[in-house]
Amino acid sequence: MGTKTVDETGAEPGTEATEVTEATEVANDDQAVDMTKTDAAESGDAFDETAAEDGEDGEHGVDAEAVPAGPTGVGQGAGAVVSAALGLVSLTGSWIGTVAGNRQTLVGQLKSTSSSGSVAEQIQAVYGDAWQTTALWGGLFALAALVTGVVVLARPAFGNPARPQAPWIKSVSWAGVALGVIGLLLAVLKYTDALLGLPSAG
Repeated sequence: MGTKTVDETGAEPGTEATEVTEATEVANDDQAVDMTKTDAAESGDAFDETAAEDGEDGEHGVDAEAVPAGPTGVGQGAGAVVSAALGLVSLTGSWIGTVAGNRQTLVGQLKSTSSSGSVAEQIQAVYGDAWQTTALWGGLFALAALVTGVVVLARPAFGNPARPQAPWIKSVSWAGVALGVIGLLLAVLKYTDALLGLPSAG
C-alpha cells in the first residue's frame, strides 16, 4: 500500500505549486484588466479630442461660423413678385382706379348740370378729371412697383455678401422695375394730356 508524502506544513507537495500557478494567473488577469482599462481610457481621450476638433472645425475641417447659412430668399422673392404685379396693374388698370374715375365722372356731371359753363369746361369736368384721376392711380401703382423692385435689387448690398441673390429674383425684380417705369411714364403722359388728350370742343 502506497504512502503519500506530506511536508512539514501538512500540505501535499503539489498543492503549493497549484496555488502559485493560480496566483500567477490571477495576477496576469488583473494586469490584463488594468491594461484594458488603460487602453479604453486612452481611446476615450482620443475620441474626446477628435470630437472637440470636429466641433471647432466643422465636419470637414472648416470653421462652422465661417460657413453661412443657406439663403431662403422668401422675402426677396415675395417682394420681386409684388413689384412685377404692381407694375402690371399700373398698365392694365386697378379696381380702385376704376372706382375713383367713375366717382370723378359723377362729380363732373353734377357740376356740369349745376353750372352753365362752356362745352370744353363740361367735357373737362365730366371726362377730363376722371381720366386724370385714373392716370394718377395708375402712376401711384407704377411708382410702388418701381420702388419695390429697386429695394429688392439693392437688398443684397445691405446684407451678407456671401449670400448671393437667386437669379429668378433678379429677373422678376427687373421686370417689376421695367413695368413700373413704363407705367409711370404713361401715367404722366396721360395726366398732362400729352397722350390721348381730350377732344377739342370747337
